Order: sequence, then structure tokens, then C-alpha cells
Amino acid sequence: MHLVTLKDWSAAQILEVVAAGSALRKNPGLHARALAGRTLALLFQKTSTRTRCAGEISVAQLGGRALYLDWRSTNFGLADLGDEIRVLNEYVDFIVARFLKHDDVRCAAHASRVPVMNGCCDRYHPLQILADLQTIHEALGRLEGVRLTYVGAHNNVCNSLIAAGLKVGMQVRVATPEPEPPAADAELCEAGRRAGLYSATTDLRAALEGCDVVYTDTWIDMEYFDDPAFAAEKERRLQLYLPYQLNARLLEGRDLRLMHCLPAHRGYEIDGEMLDDPRSIIMAQAQNRLHSQKAVLLHLAGTRS
Repeated sequence: MHLVTLKDWSAAQILEVVAAGSALRKNPGLHARALAGRTLALLFQKTSTRTRCAGEISVAQLGGRALYLDWRSTNFGLADLGDEIRVLNEYVDFIVARFLKHDDVRCAAHASRVPVMNGCCDRYHPLQILADLQTIHEALGRLEGVRLTYVGAHNNVCNSLIAAGLKVGMQVRVATPEPEPPAADAELCEAGRRAGLYSATTDLRAALEGCDVVYTDTWIDMEYFDDPAFAAEKERRLQLYLPYQLNARLLEGRDLRLMHCLPAHRGYEIDGEMLDDPRSIIMAQAQNRLHSQKAVLLHLAGTRS
């Protein structure tokens, strides 16, 4: 069993991991030896803080060990990906693949006989969203019927929020100046529309009305933010998206929770002061990456919390 996208998981599986993550947050010592003798490989093309820390520390707290592999210091960029994954299978018990392209995550999962977890790609970020669901449930006491407004660029986080909404009954509204979803995920969005759990609009204030959670993410992927080749697109997006910044004026008087998967570009998608706003659950979100990662590992290992 793999975790490539939440589209592949059932509602029961998602809710089990959410509940297990919360139990582990309350009692971090649970299952302290459950993965003794097992190794988690972290194979990364992309930079990382939360995904790497959560991976290395979670498996250690469950009695196992982590092996970090930077794509550029291995032969993964030189050889057939499937061949190298099969070799890695001879040494490890789990793989977190943080790749640039979704097709490569799929290829890795197809080639692997050990569980592969998508640690972020250009289309999905399921490990992040499982931690987010845990955070929302802890803050609001429920997931079904929660009205979440995602603000900004329709990206991998947005896609995974929509997939999660379809599974657990959470409503996802997307407020964006570019409401047409990426062609690769138009089918996912259409399924969400049919279920009444997804909508997109350019009207930010209307999208915020009555919402329980407002969520934003960087407008430009971290690996491209300072890339000269991406400068023109960066400038286009900054001009287009600036009216969608989350700030005190926009959120004044609104009873909601504020989320951001981090890292944040302060002064761009979010005013820096909002990270410390009393309504912010952003740091709880970050902390839950650890507890949720432990829950995912236990689930894939066949251990129930």
C-alpha cells in the first residue's frame, strides 16, 4: 500500500490516520518500539524543512531509523528510476519520495514493493493535508461540513485539499484570480463540484463569508522563487495575486481559523503579523506534521493506534 494521492485512500483510512495522529500528539510515547529495526528512506529532489524533520524524527520515535538521500548525491538522476527504487527496496522498509514531478512518484510506487509516501510533488501533497485534517479536527471537533476557503494559486496543496474534502465531507472553496484548475486535475475538481464540495471564484470576500477555516500557500513554489528563469512569471503572479493577500484588514471581525502549510513568504500571500494572530493554528499545523507522519507510518506498517 502506498500514499501517492488521497484520491487513492478511503475515508475510513484517512479518518483512522487523523485519529491516530491526535492520539500520538497527546501521548508521543505510544508505539515507541513499533518500528524497531525498520528504516525509512527520505529521497528528496526538493528542499524541505517539515517533511524531512517529520520523517527523520517520527521513525526514530517509533524505534526505527531514517536514511536521507539527496537526489543529486545519488545515482537516481543517472539511472532508470524504477531500477534504483528496486535497489533501494533491498535496504529499507518505507520511502518518502519528495519529487518535482507526479509521474515520477507514480513510477516509484509502481516499482516499489515497500510503501512509498508522496512527500510533495507538482500535483499533490498528501502528507501535508493529513496533518491539516488532524489540525482542523482538533480545532473544530469535526471535519464533515467544515467550510474551508483556500486563497491563492491552485497548486498541489489545493488539489489535495479538494481530494480530502471529497473523502471526508469538507467543503473547499477556492478564491483565486485564475479559477480554471490545471488541466491535469480538472476531473478531480469536477467530481468535487458534482458532490457540492468544491467551488472556485475570483470574489475573495464572498468566498470568506461563513467559512470556518481560511488557508493560503505560497504563490510561487520555493524552488522557483529566486530562479532567474522564472522571473517574468514571478512578477506576473505577484501583480495578479496581491489583492488575495491574507491580512488584518481582510480578516477583521471574521470568526475563523487561519492556516498556512509553510514556509511563508511574509508580505506576499500573507502579512507576517497574521502568523501570530490569535486565530492562527499555523504552528499547530506544523507540529502535527510529526504526529501525522507517525500515524501514516503505523498505518502503512499495519499497526493500529
